[in-house]
Amino acid sequence: METVLVLLDPGKLNNPDLDLRYRIPDLVEQATGEAVKDGGYDYIDQEGAGPLMAIWLEAEDAGTAWKAVLDLFRKGPILDNDLARSAEIYISREEYAPLEKCRRVHPGED
Repeated sequence: METVLVLLDPGKLNNPDLDLRYRIPDLVEQATGEAVKDGGYDYIDQEGAGPLMAIWLEAEDAGTAWKAVLDLFRKGPILDNDLARSAEIYISREEYAPLEKCRRVHPGED
């Protein structure tokens, strides 16, 4: 399995509800017919940003799966948050890859 990592900065969310850690994976699983599954969550520190919520998702092909995640985010707010604008999405071919082993795909690559 490969990694799709959704990174959320509470300062960029209208409603930094901790239920996002459960709601996002549930909605992604439903939207993809379980092709993309919950891989857990944690809080990580990113220099200058403070603690961020990291939600790991697993898929056979992260290069395709992240687009389905973004499509879901574009359909409307999740718990009053426009995640298409506020979430960052990273991918890796490794299973449960940490942030430093992922590359950012949304919003755009550097």
